[in-house]
Amino acid sequence: MSELTLVQAINRGLQEAMRADPDVIVLGEDVGVNGGVFRATEGLFKEFGADRVLDTPLSETGIVGSAIGMALYGLKPVAEIQFLDFIYPAFDQIVSELSKMRYRSGGQYPCHVVIRTPYGGGIKGGLYHSQSTEAYFCHTAGLKVVVPSTPADAKGMLLSAIADEDPVIFLEPKRIYRSVTGEVPDGDHRVPFGSARTVRAGTDVSIFAYGAMVPPATEAATTLEAEGVHAEVVDLRSLVPLDEESVLASVGKTGRAVVVHEAARFCGFGAEVAALLAEKAFYSLKAPIARVTGYDTPFPYALENVYLPGAERIAAAARAAVRAS
Repeated sequence: MSELTLVQAINRGLQEAMRADPDVIVLGEDVGVNGGVFRATEGLFKEFGADRVLDTPLSETGIVGSAIGMALYGLKPVAEIQFLDFIYPAFDQIVSELSKMRYRSGGQYPCHVVIRTPYGGGIKGGLYHSQSTEAYFCHTAGLKVVVPSTPADAKGMLLSAIADEDPVIFLEPKRIYRSVTGEVPDGDHRVPFGSARTVRAGTDVSIFAYGAMVPPATEAATTLEAEGVHAEVVDLRSLVPLDEESVLASVGKTGRAVVVHEAARFCGFGAEVAALLAEKAFYSLKAPIARVTGYDTPFPYALENVYLPGAERIAAAARAAVRAS
């Protein structure tokens, strides 16, 4: 075991994957000599050289298009987009080509690509460096979308992504890159997709979160515990595929649900979780499903802490759910 931050765990996962498999290639803007804008690829260029750690031009379309071409010839590229906000020039490559290659070829070309990208607010990045638009990719058939919130999950889910035959959008909550630390298993540690993680058990209300929203959700649960409300916190971590069984089991036990994400509310991923509960857990519900989210505005700079859900807002929603029944 090693005590690592989340960004160190990602770096460790990349390093171990590249040592184990010469077909694993890292590419992106400034990922080589500079080690990436957040230093997630630090040291890789020195160990593996320019043939396997490729500094690319400032072209997201070129990065993703090159990764697709590499994958079709048997390589396993891990492409970095510096910020999720910058991914949109490559959107057509991702949703029209990458996501459909395996399907349209009848399984002959699995298009083995991982796209790593930091997402979300919390670093005073303003509206062009703070977006959480995971729902765009969750809506695209053929893509898997995962969001770790712990160092162990960061390494374990990254290694699973690199081994997966489907393309994976690997979202990294940059707000907790260095503020969260934890023990990370050494060696080939993998976390399976489609498996949620119960952060803490509870009987009164279920709080579902992922990424950087897991710490404030856990803090809210601690506050509620002191008030006699026992909240269960579930880290979804795998959005596509979603662990429906764990979501339904949690609400089957508590009868109440609060879904938390920092993305805008309208058509956010929380709406999918709410729809799942309405369709398959309706008779277990004792209160309306609550969503605690960002607002339907561009991400603000000066009001970042107002926009982002915090422990107080989450706890208030959970209290209302308990009182409503």
